Parts: sequence; C-alpha cells; structure tokens
Amino acid sequence: MSETDRGPASEELTDRLTEVFDLVGPLYRRAYRKVEQDAPIEGLSVGVRAVLNMLRENGPMTVPQMGRAQALSRQFVQRMVNDAAARGLVESVPNPAHKRSLLIRLTGEGRAAITAVFDRERAVLRQVGDDLTDDDITACIRVLSRLLHHLDDVDVD
Repeated sequence: MSETDRGPASEELTDRLTEVFDLVGPLYRRAYRKVEQDAPIEGLSVGVRAVLNMLRENGPMTVPQMGRAQALSRQFVQRMVNDAAARGLVESVPNPAHKRSLLIRLTGEGRAAITAVFDRERAVLRQVGDDLTDDDITACIRVLSRLLHHLDDVDVD
C-alpha cells in the first residue's frame, strides 16, 4: 500500500504533526530575527536576503517565479528586487521566454553579499547538528515538504 493510499492520519499522528507546526512558527521568527540582527554586516533585509538566495540557488528568475517559489506576493518580491537593484545587487535582463516579464539576476556584488551571508549561516548551522544523523534530516525534510505541499492551494497574492 502506498503512502497516499493509507487514508487520514491517526489522531496520534495528527497530534505529532501539530507539534511540528508549533515548532515551525517560533523557529521561523527566531531565524528571521537572527537575519535581522546580522543584517548590518552585509546590510541585507530578510526579504532581500531571500531574493538573493533564490537567485544564488536557481539562477535568473522572474519576479512571479520567485513569488511562487517562496509563497510570497509578487508585490513584496518586487519591492525586495527594487531594494536589491538600488544597491546594485541584482539587475534586470531580457527574458527570451517572455517579452514583458524580465529576468532578475545577481550582479557580482550581489553574489559576493549572499555568499558571505550563506557562509556565515553555514558556520552557525555546523554547531547545531553534532547528534543529528542524515536520516534525521531526511525525515525532517520529508515531513516539512509534505506539510508544505498540503498547503499548495493557499493563495499568497
């Protein structure tokens, strides 16, 4: 029997998933505050950091693509792109697939800024996982991905 054929989760499993949701909120808010505290180092807001990181991971993207990928409104992403562009961290280039929706890509300065942030964050994360196994992380990613997928129909605009 496949996972999708199992039917609704048991009450015990539902309670455990509630525990996950109860941890995700504080984790997100603390991580957000940590990025804000460290922002003066590179001068990046949390939103600009998210845009730069998406471009670092995926290469050039349109504003709507970034919004969909991060479940953020296009308007918010556009403001973050505008902030990043004003600082010379990103630039708009023609999109061969669409005349009106430009691609946003990192500049050299943007790549350097997000690389510095990424390296600093990885140094912090190295301190977290001494007793965690690859299986622990795989299970965590699987559960969070399943929860996120279940909420795919939520409109973010």
